[in-house]
Amino acid sequence: MRIITDPPTPTHTVIQLSDTHVVPDGELYHGLIDTLGNVGAAFDQIERSGVDAAALVLSGDLVDAGDLPSYRRLRAYVEKRAGALGLPVLYLMGNHDSRGPLREGLLGAEPTTEPYDYVFWSGDLRIIALDSTEPGEVLGVLSDEQLAWLAAELATPAPAGTILALHHPPVPSPVPLLNSIGLEAPERLGRVIAGTDVKIVICGHAHHASASVLGGVPVWVAGATAYTAHALGPAGGYLAVTGSLFTRIDVFAGQAVATAVPAPGGAPVYELTAAELASSSDRLEAATDGASDAEPVDVQNLANA
Repeated sequence: MRIITDPPTPTHTVIQLSDTHVVPDGELYHGLIDTLGNVGAAFDQIERSGVDAAALVLSGDLVDAGDLPSYRRLRAYVEKRAGALGLPVLYLMGNHDSRGPLREGLLGAEPTTEPYDYVFWSGDLRIIALDSTEPGEVLGVLSDEQLAWLAAELATPAPAGTILALHHPPVPSPVPLLNSIGLEAPERLGRVIAGTDVKIVICGHAHHASASVLGGVPVWVAGATAYTAHALGPAGGYLAVTGSLFTRIDVFAGQAVATAVPAPGGAPVYELTAAELASSSDRLEAATDGASDAEPVDVQNLANA
């Protein structure tokens, strides 16, 4: 049995938490969910993994009601945990957010109300954050000015490529109800990013994990940390269930890979190191060489030995 001796390794890893829906201290989301506790469960896994992440992206709906106390609560917790890991934190606007309180509570900045668009560099990787919100609306909108700004930024490629982040998905959802509140006219964004160095578009809003393509660029719709939208819910409706997901994005030389991670994680079944994999592969090869059709090889025991 062969294994790849020189497997690909990522140049950068980015962690995405989306739709955290933090509420004021002492409250539970819908009287049921400790949404900040779910954020903590994600941080516990990030910390245990030892991953050297380039950035932590929180892709909108950061708090549930756009209120200043919830932003301050989120900032105090996230920046303490991220600071201990040396992890830069990038905040994005979602439809539950409010630009003024977000700027004041999370950034310590003047509570102005213009779109919150910016560029962050981690070495030679570029992350572009777009504010797809429209005050007073649930659906997403990108203005002509925002798209022109994005096009001008992308005119100069980044050495390691670009991750584009926004809240509203520019691709359809398997939950029909969500398709009336996604990104309006997504083809306009598709024309801007087609043929550029954008390796992946990441977003949230839908509360379920999905993958698609826009303008030839992969799109990842992240699951939410607050709760999960059931992708096989009632016909024509929307079913919100308990369950929490966050995302690991690995950037490679020619591509990016997004992976959904449950939080909290499941019970361990077994752990396997690279050395153990190589050893079990050698044993499996030896076992299969000498095995007849009537003597099946127990691969699970070989892996766990």
